Amino acid sequence: QRLYNQTGNGKSDFTLDQNYAAQLRTRCPRSGGDQNLFVLDFVTPVKFDNNYYKNLLANKGLLSSDEILLTKNQVSAALVKTYAERNDLFFEQFAKSMVKMGNITPLTGSRGEIRKRCRKINS
Repeated sequence: QRLYNQTGNGKSDFTLDQNYAAQLRTRCPRSGGDQNLFVLDFVTPVKFDNNYYKNLLANKGLLSSDEILLTKNQVSAALVKTYAERNDLFFEQFAKSMVKMGNITPLTGSRGEIRKRCRKINS
């Protein structure tokens, strides 16, 4: 949808760099191709760095959910800009986030809960 009919006008997403969109269309046909793979960071696809954020600033985010980080609100847009400029800060905050996630203790067994609707909050 993002490549072929984002807003119902038969055109690609206007927030997507059009040269990048053309490149993506060579690998992502209008129909089919659901098994085709494409890297999230085409600049340094096998290196862990902040080029993902630099790509977003250049309107070359692969997924709509990537682009939303830049366009949804000023807070996330500021983070994208900061991480694009400061690889050291991105690494530092990524490491802190990984530690926090590693410390999450999920509820299991009878203490856990599987929700059919994740937005529903039980009281």
